[in-house]
Amino acid sequence: MTAVITIADPADPSVRVLIDALDQYMIPLYPAESNHLLDIETLRQPEMRFFAAFAGDDVMGCGGCWLHGDYAEIKRVYVSPRARGMGLAKKLMDRIEAEARMTGRMIARLETGIHQPEALGLYRRLGYADRGPFGDYAEDPNSVFMERLLA
Repeated sequence: MTAVITIADPADPSVRVLIDALDQYMIPLYPAESNHLLDIETLRQPEMRFFAAFAGDDVMGCGGCWLHGDYAEIKRVYVSPRARGMGLAKKLMDRIEAEARMTGRMIARLETGIHQPEALGLYRRLGYADRGPFGDYAEDPNSVFMERLLA
């Protein structure tokens, strides 16, 4: 499968199906106060860059970055179960990080959960290192905070 990664509107019905699937995956894993799921309208704001990976008309993955003053926060990275194991998450991360660099952000940060070993493994393979909470996040035993320099 060859996927094309492009800027996408999170409100597009085909993209929204994938975001809803991500929500259904995340909600049972963590208590509500530990789920930092941005809603569709927030994902559509000017400081957001959101991408989807398409194979034909099928949306296979998504993710984006929230552009803060001096860093980009990785948000909503998800690959459909039928597309896992094909390197799509890495390709999405490469595109998201490229966008962050193009907008002048040289640091990427993220928050993920302790019950997502695949995500933690991916981020660590990509060079993300553990750090403390950032932005509006508070210390949370269910969260792992990470960052990477985008030089």
